[in-house]
Amino acid sequence: MTKIECHRVSRTYRKAGRGSTEVTPLRELDLYVERGEFLCLMGPSGSGKTTLLNLLAGIDRPTTGTISVDGQQVSHLSRGKLARWRANNVGYIFQLYNLVPVLTAYENVELPLLLRAMGRRARHEKVAEALSLVGLADRHDHFPSQLSGGQEQRVAIARAIVADPEILVADEPTGDLDAASAKAIMELLVQLNEEYERTIVMVTHDAKCASYAHRVLHLDKGRLIEQQRTGGRRLDTNSQPTGAIT
Repeated sequence: MTKIECHRVSRTYRKAGRGSTEVTPLRELDLYVERGEFLCLMGPSGSGKTTLLNLLAGIDRPTTGTISVDGQQVSHLSRGKLARWRANNVGYIFQLYNLVPVLTAYENVELPLLLRAMGRRARHEKVAEALSLVGLADRHDHFPSQLSGGQEQRVAIARAIVADPEILVADEPTGDLDAASAKAIMELLVQLNEEYERTIVMVTHDAKCASYAHRVLHLDKGRLIEQQRTGGRRLDTNSQPTGAIT
């Protein structure tokens, strides 16, 4: 069963300033993402990767075309309904973490749950479970400034999964990390995909990171120009990234 289906999706923006110049980072793109798939999006800057990611996450809506998830068309929901759908179905992992600096790791992870009708004890159990899963149970009272970059990204991942979304979208999740931390983050994403059956769509420029995905789509000028099946990287703590995709 297809989890996500995009049909002839385009996105056009009007540039600020004088005149009526328009920019179309995504052009009539068709895309199918299966339930439980780990999909990677690659391409040069300006190719439409992040635009597509934001559309899939419900952060933005297409100018034309449709996006459906499990048969529900989400691309034309009202702003309020789209926000509720996003909160219940999507977790977003950012390159620069987007943690609130004055909040502890625990409080940052708890934030999405404060929007739900949930008791304090239930919230505590969910936050503790998410922090434990990413290996930071002993850092729950640390502020972002007291954590390494890799630990901050783990907190961001815990925040993204704490509400049990079925879809995770990740925009350059290792782009600000050293090689060892990047490998650890990718292995965590593989674990979420394999053991918890989360559907993952990730943007990256790094071929090593892309090798962890089941499938790699290459975009250029808003169009799909190539796709490759990689088979994915099975979770193995002794594995090493293989390098370029062939």
